[in-house]
Amino acid sequence: MFDQINGLPVHALVLHAAVVFVPLLALAAIVYALVPRWRSKLGWAAIFLAVVAPLSTYAAVASGGELRDRLVGMGMQGPALEKIDDHMGYGRLTLILAIALGVVTLVMAILTLRRPTRRLPLIGDIAFAVVMVVLAATAGYFVFMTGDTGAQAVWGS
Repeated sequence: MFDQINGLPVHALVLHAAVVFVPLLALAAIVYALVPRWRSKLGWAAIFLAVVAPLSTYAAVASGGELRDRLVGMGMQGPALEKIDDHMGYGRLTLILAIALGVVTLVMAILTLRRPTRRLPLIGDIAFAVVMVVLAATAGYFVFMTGDTGAQAVWGS
């Protein structure tokens, strides 16, 4: 399912969705957490991104695994395979972080969207904000590292 479409690796086709949606989720989560007055305007976009970013990241990770298996079957080994394995490690971490950020963002949105003030009790608002900002920053870092190691594996010397 995640191997090829019309002879092209699915990974090359779907990885860009994760590269776009994970940073957008991170940005939306930070704004949603830190600017309560914008929550009513941003809520449904945050919910959409909280679902789509982890799904697109899963598709990228699964298709990357298929691509790696195909390359190994074609005889790839040595330093090139080590670069791909590093890239895959970052990709798996990005998936875990995208899922975590998506879940926390969904929970925060569900808890606040129907409230007239769009706020939780102060301690809850602060706790969610801290968790969301930390997860967003970490997910942003790992999506960058995943992309960088992937680009280095393909285009590096």
